Amino acid sequence: MSDTDARPTLLIIAERFPPDMGGVARSAVRSAAAIARLGWDVHVLAWTKTLPPGTLETIHADSPECTIPGVTLHRLGLFSNWDFSLQHSLNVLEWLHQEFQFTGVWGHYVYPAGYMAVVFAETVGIASTVSARGNDIDRLMFPPGDFARLMWTLDRATVISSVSLDLSNKIKMLLGKPVEIVVLRNVVDTQVFKPLDDETKSADLKTRLGVLPGESVLGFCGELRHKKGLPFILSALQEVREARPACLLVIGEVRPREKAQLAAFAVEQPESAQRILVSGHLEQQDEVVQHIGICDVILQPSVWDGLPNAVLEAMACGKIVVASDAGGIPEVIDHGVNGFIIPKAQLQNLGVAILEILDLSDSQREKITLAAQDHVKQSFHEGVEAERLGELLSRLSEK
Repeated sequence: MSDTDARPTLLIIAERFPPDMGGVARSAVRSAAAIARLGWDVHVLAWTKTLPPGTLETIHADSPECTIPGVTLHRLGLFSNWDFSLQHSLNVLEWLHQEFQFTGVWGHYVYPAGYMAVVFAETVGIASTVSARGNDIDRLMFPPGDFARLMWTLDRATVISSVSLDLSNKIKMLLGKPVEIVVLRNVVDTQVFKPLDDETKSADLKTRLGVLPGESVLGFCGELRHKKGLPFILSALQEVREARPACLLVIGEVRPREKAQLAAFAVEQPESAQRILVSGHLEQQDEVVQHIGICDVILQPSVWDGLPNAVLEAMACGKIVVASDAGGIPEVIDHGVNGFIIPKAQLQNLGVAILEILDLSDSQREKITLAAQDHVKQSFHEGVEAERLGELLSRLSEK
């Protein structure tokens, strides 16, 4: 038996995976790459709308098309509803298991990936792990969420991981019994996400985006939607603009179903609506860094959340972040030391907080941004992730 044959093989099921966009895809690819570096053969089954329904496309780890060393990607076309998609997925998973003999299966987010992972694992008799990473618990535990499916998934999974202590405590509360949960926080590559030192590039980018001279740039990174505090961001933009020139830079996109709210804002506040600048999806991380670099403050007033990568990335780039206390955000930001926290029940005060931050002296800003960079470098790097992943995978293998 060769070394490759002897290595354990993990299947990761993810709702999205690059080249598809979004935070789910980004965190899934990071997890897959990290596990491959730990010596596992990694396969990913990712659903996509870019392939015909039921079509399976495989990019093997040893093929020239592979972009992630050690990771084989299987992309499966979605049907028009999840009922058909999940039933068909189980058939595909059973066939893949016959081909590759998986040691265990990882569900990235509780539903649908985590549920599918546990169903498949129970069907073929292997261990499963479910990764709770954001608002997946909240969406299922409150109506119209599927509470029964949530509880079954958490109860039957061999190992559970969560992105924050807050999420871990919620899971323990729901299960109502002692359970050991691996807290697997997001990490940041601080060789990529770091302060900019090219003022000419920054000035050129501002001009290209349409930032006006003298405007303060309020940044939001990700997919802007209600969960991320869209109504409060719009209100804050208007409040700040009443006191000083400012624009909102969305580094990413606005979720399509939220565009009606932007249209309503444009009717009520047409001048402020014209100062909302949207970059669109950025393929390269260095492009994201450039956009973060021109912001005066980064906003993350989430109504609910896990542990947003956008917060860590902004802090690593030397930016002041003002965020809510949703989810695991207070586990990263120490209010007044390396950023600022607003209670999620008081997000109507976001505009006031932004104005106070914009009025900070240069020395005050520098002290906070240096503390933010140092905290991310010390606690949210690949070494910490590898240690926690190793613990999780060891427990999975034992089962």
